[in-house]
Amino acid sequence: MPDIIELIFDDHEWFRRQFAALDELKAHRRVDVTAVEAVWTPLAKRLDLHAAAEEEIFYPQLLRVGEDAEAEAETLDAIGDHNDIRDGVRAAAGFPVLSAEWWAAVGRTRRANDEHMAEEEREGLADFRTAPGDLRESLGRRFAEYFLVHRSTRDVDTSDKDPREYVREIEEDLDEGSSAGSLRIGSLKGQ
Repeated sequence: MPDIIELIFDDHEWFRRQFAALDELKAHRRVDVTAVEAVWTPLAKRLDLHAAAEEEIFYPQLLRVGEDAEAEAETLDAIGDHNDIRDGVRAAAGFPVLSAEWWAAVGRTRRANDEHMAEEEREGLADFRTAPGDLRESLGRRFAEYFLVHRSTRDVDTSDKDPREYVREIEEDLDEGSSAGSLRIGSLKGQ
């Protein structure tokens, strides 16, 4: 089973390819709305699901195993980036596909996602390489399961999160779990 770092990198590469596919479609003299929707619809859904999965599975553990101040700063920034990505996806949904406003919202989504991926790859994922291999694999299983359980965003919270509140809640959970020795990486069953 691939570890969580590999799975996150795989998603990042897929995101890059999908945005490039939109570039290719946009470059045609006659842009095919059906083809654009066929790329954008799953891309928008996966962006939302990816952010939610990272917030549930990856970032709590980064806060647990990372150096306190550094992991907290990286997590605060990542949650803010996720909000920007979600905002772009929501904005695009409010405009007709191929309209200037839609392309602008997709462009904002892409810029926010590109920035987030670069920072995450350079910081959070690099820092997480010090985590034990069995933890990385366990989280990889949970990350993969997440997308099997959540095939759509219907049952997923895709609302913006206050980054400081998110970190505070995770740190409280970690403090409660540390006395019992819990890694807080239980199964997704029932979620």
